[in-house]
Amino acid sequence: MTEYDALLLLSFGGPEKPDDVRPFLENVTRGRGVPPERLDEVVEHYLHFGGVSPINRLNRDIIATVEAEFADAGIELPIYFGNRNWHPMVEDTVARMRDDGVRSALVFPTSAWGGYSGCRQYHEDIERARNAVGDGAPALVKLRQYYDHPLLIAAFAGAIGAAREQLPAHQRAGARLVFTAHSIPVSADASAGPPADGGRLYSRQVAEAARLCAGSVGVDEYDLVWQSRSGPPQIPWLEPDICDHLDALAAAGSEAVIVCPVGFVSDHLEVIWDLDTEARDRAAELGLGYVRVGTPGTDPRFAQLVSALVREMSEGGNPQRLGSEPLYGAGTNGALCAVACCEPPRRPGR
Repeated sequence: MTEYDALLLLSFGGPEKPDDVRPFLENVTRGRGVPPERLDEVVEHYLHFGGVSPINRLNRDIIATVEAEFADAGIELPIYFGNRNWHPMVEDTVARMRDDGVRSALVFPTSAWGGYSGCRQYHEDIERARNAVGDGAPALVKLRQYYDHPLLIAAFAGAIGAAREQLPAHQRAGARLVFTAHSIPVSADASAGPPADGGRLYSRQVAEAARLCAGSVGVDEYDLVWQSRSGPPQIPWLEPDICDHLDALAAAGSEAVIVCPVGFVSDHLEVIWDLDTEARDRAAELGLGYVRVGTPGTDPRFAQLVSALVREMSEGGNPQRLGSEPLYGAGTNGALCAVACCEPPRRPGR
């Protein structure tokens, strides 16, 4: 059994006041070739909500529920919070962990997925933070991908059922279930996973999670679409886009949709803008009934998932999972990610 003395919740980060928005987005998009006009557009999205992303607050809420779960489960680990792109920056958090005497910690990422942005970049965040702290930096071990964990699927299934009840009674039976996740460039998806595995790890895992969630609520026919693309228009991204798909459903005679953001653990800005604002408005224009499924971060089962992953690493044992697509990470029978897994995407001009 391996001994750990802390847990670090590692996330993406988000602005908490209007003056933070532009610097935050510049951190996120540095070196990615995002057109300035797209950056201006996204700034307006944040300012629509007062320049505040809910992601940090939601992560603090997750930490509070996990602390309560740890207390109930007898797990004596303090929980720290760090971000990739905005305060509290992970480098500062790891320095505080060192000063607090932490020597070995597990890292829970707020991404369930494989791929570069969903997994490998978190390993890079860990390495960068440890290098910045230098001597005495704690050993940090990222927990495995958890896209098909039974507790995650159960939380989404419960939220789908609750969302269906929000529709008018006459629309419930025929409402189309539509799963959505963050789009990425097709080339980045092709390189997701180890070369020997054939790539497309991210989109395959998302599709598997959608299948598992649909099966859990007894739905045989459903759709998987994408959202939140931000790159240059000439670069192909995963499609169809959620709003384009709403157009197609309305044209085909659908009367209502249940939209499940299976790719997200919390209702951060890309959920409340892309789904609760743009997609909802498009549905209203089309005369479609529309309801959005809640994300699992506030569900008690999500805190139980974190506890289960911690026990898996500290006590050993096989991963709890429902899917058949590949699974990587430190908790997969003790194995780290494969060599050359999820290489960074090539940027324009490189």
